[in-house]
Amino acid sequence: MCTSEEAREIALALPETTEKEAWAMPTFRVAGKMFLTLPDDETSLAVRCPKEERDELVRAEPGKFWVADHEASFAWVRARLAALDDVDELRAIVVDSWQQAAPPRLLQAHPELGPPARP
Repeated sequence: MCTSEEAREIALALPETTEKEAWAMPTFRVAGKMFLTLPDDETSLAVRCPKEERDELVRAEPGKFWVADHEASFAWVRARLAALDDVDELRAIVVDSWQQAAPPRLLQAHPELGPPARP
């Protein structure tokens, strides 16, 4: 089972990431753009995800992924931390979201993180 503390550690290890409380929850930003939140008493996380991919994720693994009603019109998806397979899956999710929010200069400066994964 993955924890919010593991998500926090992974996020804060990424270049130029900061943690800021907003809406009474921890949020994580790169170059000022939010890429991760820890809502719901930190039992889940919300990350950036293109709507097409998000809908596929939710259909394929509804016990793991869902879309909060207030985020339906935005490119975000939620994941239940307890449902993630392992810390490697958590890391992949957090890094992908960071890549979507990071400016090109950071992506170029950190090629080891690669571009966001797309089908």
